[in-house]
Order: sequence, then structure tokens, then C-alpha cells
Amino acid sequence: MELVTSGNGSSVTKFVLLGLTDSPALQPTLFVIFLLAYVATVGGNFGILAAILMEPKLHTPMYFFLGNLSLLDVGCITVTVPAMLRQFLSSDRSIPYGACLSQLFFFHLLCGADCFLLTVMAYDRYLAICQPLTYSIRMTPGIQKASMGMSCTFSFTNALTHTVALSTLKFCGPNVINHFYCDLPQLFKLSCSSTQLNEQLLSIAATFVGVAPLVLITLSYAHIVAAVLRIRSAEGRKKAFSTCSSHLTVVGILYGTGLFSYMRLGSVEVSDKEKGIGVVQTVVNPMLNALIYSLRNPDVQGALRRLLSGK
Repeated sequence: MELVTSGNGSSVTKFVLLGLTDSPALQPTLFVIFLLAYVATVGGNFGILAAILMEPKLHTPMYFFLGNLSLLDVGCITVTVPAMLRQFLSSDRSIPYGACLSQLFFFHLLCGADCFLLTVMAYDRYLAICQPLTYSIRMTPGIQKASMGMSCTFSFTNALTHTVALSTLKFCGPNVINHFYCDLPQLFKLSCSSTQLNEQLLSIAATFVGVAPLVLITLSYAHIVAAVLRIRSAEGRKKAFSTCSSHLTVVGILYGTGLFSYMRLGSVEVSDKEKGIGVVQTVVNPMLNALIYSLRNPDVQGALRRLLSGK
């Protein structure tokens, strides 16, 4: 454990990430699995983004937001997986204090922006299905960009608040993090100063970044369901619901894993199950988003086929 001595005592300069496993036999296999997942996620999301940019048919608000979601997913997986791959190849699993805070900041910045953007996407579907006559007026290019900018601003404020608050804590004892990336619950357990304020901030953030968007998404879909059920033809109802199914699937995965991850904040031990939830949050979610939106969307499929064939 590396410590630096100051007038107020000793402080940790590095943390040690235990990673997913301490078994040398498993590390090459896990390296290949996560490398393939990373390449597939980056390639899939950039493929969707390229298809949206090059296909005029996809120059609509829904696909504008989907393109930005693809960028956020690439960022989310890039924050954690390259560092994890390095851990599989090296016996040195240390991460400098500053790098740990940076990883935490970008993790919360990108995941928070994901939550806000999914809320905007739900509102977009609400306008398209429930208010079709005024949709083009209420979802202009300027409003789309402003919605994206506000999502990033809210998320940036949340991430910066947590990072600054965490930087005020003292770390003078154990520096081993039983996880594969730096996050708030694990760092709280290592602090030798009071984390009461930080935990209160995390609770407030959970309401602001998690609960409030989920409530707005639920309200949007309550109106959507009511409007769709008034459609007389079964084909019309099916078409309306099909435009929302991918979004609902992504929302369910994101909020399901996020809720499980942070509701055990006071737990002393980090179990393998919680590491598994971390893998789902940081690796599986971004990869599935690309698959869900490409496999379940004929417009994206057609654009990708034309892109790959060079037409």
C-alpha cells in the first residue's frame, strides 16, 4: 500500500482493484471474452451511428436520440473495459488515486446522461403517438439539441458533485477495492473519514438521476398505452407498440441493474453477484443496446445492409 505523508497524516496514493477473478487460469479466457464484447459493442454502436448519418430516412428525432445513445454506450464501456483488459494481462492491478476519481466521474457522467436521454426518448415517443399533429412543432431540431444538451448538463453536474465530494474524504487505511472499477459504494468503505454527507448526496442523486426519470418514463408510457388501446385495428396497435418495445427493453435492463447495484450501499462485502451486476451495467448493457435497436428495428437493419453493401 502506497501512502504519502502530509501534515495531517498519511493518505493513499493508489488503490488496488481485485478485478473479477484472482484465478490465473481464467484470466486469458476472460480477456478474450471481454475483448470481443468491447469490439462488438464499439463496432455495433458506431455502425448504428454511421447508418443514421448516411441514411436520409433516419434523419428524424427518434434516430437523432438513438445516435446519441450509441455514443454514450461506447463511452460507458470504454470507461471500464480497457482498464479491465489491462488487469487480465498484468500482475499490477493498482490504479492511481487521480485515475480512480476520473473513472468514477466519467462513469457517472455517461450513465447519468443515459438515464436522462432515455427519458427524452420516452417523451419523444409520447409526442409521436399521442400528439402526432403537433409532433413536428414540439420536436424541432433546436429542441432535440437542447434536450440532449440539458441531459448532458444535468449528468455533468451530478458526476462533478460526487467527484468533488469524494475528493474531500481521507483514505489512510486499506486501499484494496473488491471490484473491477472505481465506484462510490466501494470507495465509501475504504474512507477513514465520515461518509454521511456523501451517502446523502448519493441518495439525492438517486432520486434526481434515477427515480425522477423513471417516473417520467412511466407517465409517458401510461399515456402511450392509453392512446394505443384506442386504436381500433390490431395492426395499428402492433405498429405503435413496436416503435416502443426496444426503448422499454433498454430501460428495464438499465434500471433493473442500477437499482440492485445501489440498494445495497450499506453492505460490508462485495459478492460475486454484485460484480456480475457491474458487468451487466458496464459491458452487457451497452452491447445489448446496439443489438436490441438493430435487430428489432427494420429501418436500422435496412440502413446497415445498404451501408455494408456500399449502396
